[in-house]
Amino acid sequence: MTTAEGRTNYDVIILGAGAAGLMCAFTAARRGRRVLVLEKSNKIGKKILMSGGGRCNFTNLYVAPENFISNNPHFCKSALNRYTQWDFIAMVENHGIEYEERKHGQLFCLHSARDILDMLLKECELAGVELRMHCEVGQILVDQHEWPYQLDISRGKGIDKASIKLKCKSLVIATGALSIPSLGGSSLGYEIADQFGLSVTERRAGLVPFMFSDSLKPVCERLSGLATEIEVSCNGQSFTESMLFTHRGMSGPAILQISNYWRPGDELSIKLLPGVDAENWLAGLKNTQGRGLLKNLLHQKLAKAFVNELQILWWPEYQDTPIAEIPDKALASIGESLNHWKLKPSASEGYRTAEVTLGGIDTDGVSSKTMESKDRPGLYFVGEVLDVTGHLGGFNFQWAWSSGYTAGLYA
Repeated sequence: MTTAEGRTNYDVIILGAGAAGLMCAFTAARRGRRVLVLEKSNKIGKKILMSGGGRCNFTNLYVAPENFISNNPHFCKSALNRYTQWDFIAMVENHGIEYEERKHGQLFCLHSARDILDMLLKECELAGVELRMHCEVGQILVDQHEWPYQLDISRGKGIDKASIKLKCKSLVIATGALSIPSLGGSSLGYEIADQFGLSVTERRAGLVPFMFSDSLKPVCERLSGLATEIEVSCNGQSFTESMLFTHRGMSGPAILQISNYWRPGDELSIKLLPGVDAENWLAGLKNTQGRGLLKNLLHQKLAKAFVNELQILWWPEYQDTPIAEIPDKALASIGESLNHWKLKPSASEGYRTAEVTLGGIDTDGVSSKTMESKDRPGLYFVGEVLDVTGHLGGFNFQWAWSSGYTAGLYA
């Protein structure tokens, strides 16, 4: 990347050196635009580096609009069609990055998320993008002349802190959202949107674990670290994936997915034996394996520690009773609980651990074809700051690539 520190006027200034910001930067620079990326932290791409357990689930083979949540479900279509998962995969392959496919079409780096970040930085370097870190945005002023946006920036720390003024023709907001503040999550993008008259929808933590404060909390604590396949449902949505018990409650892919559709006070319904009608299965066992204890029979399908906890919850009076001697009504009730375990989380873990922020800048005020504000020429929004949220599985990164690329074609 170039380091023309004395320059103050740019065609494009991008706020945020995350996935969407870097993608937008080299896309615009390839068009001959002079591009500067400003990053507030001391490290670029923190969220990229920690994603996917350090392996970066960078996209998905099966990207479709149905994988995204927004008040306007059509908004994402144009960008996703313009820059597809296949386009990003091609760039990954051109850089010689090894990757693997996991279940549900998820693509991960074979070695390290660092490979994806290095690729983006290399593309920026080849395109002549300038990048500055430790930059805090102060005022953003608007001028009607050649350089419509003037930014007051403070750069550095302590006694080395300095103030600079920068001007640009196009300003791209790629600041991310509220999730995981320790990795740079902030409300800056929303504040800028508000300054320029764009609406912001309700925001809440998404792809986030649940906590419990009732009698289930000690159960979760005792089972912490245990994972099991479930089907979880809430508000008309269902996901079949793994659930992980934690010392606070429940996490794992199934729980993170359903958290996007859960609201405080809502109840979850969990099917502990996906693909099995537990009532019928237990009735069949009563006829064929009547001398067995229910606990031992359930060990065929669920971990022993988990079954022991369920026994305490659902059939303590029958723990030493052969299944043939358990009354049909009681056995049916246990089967119903296995089919539809009703749980009410006390809360989610919030933005501290949320992978994404649901909601954001209202897409009604932004062009789906260019990512530009409809009422403020030269002002663009990309990535998580917008009211577009993907499911778990690489979809949020694909939205970053697609929206960043789209803005880069026009900024």
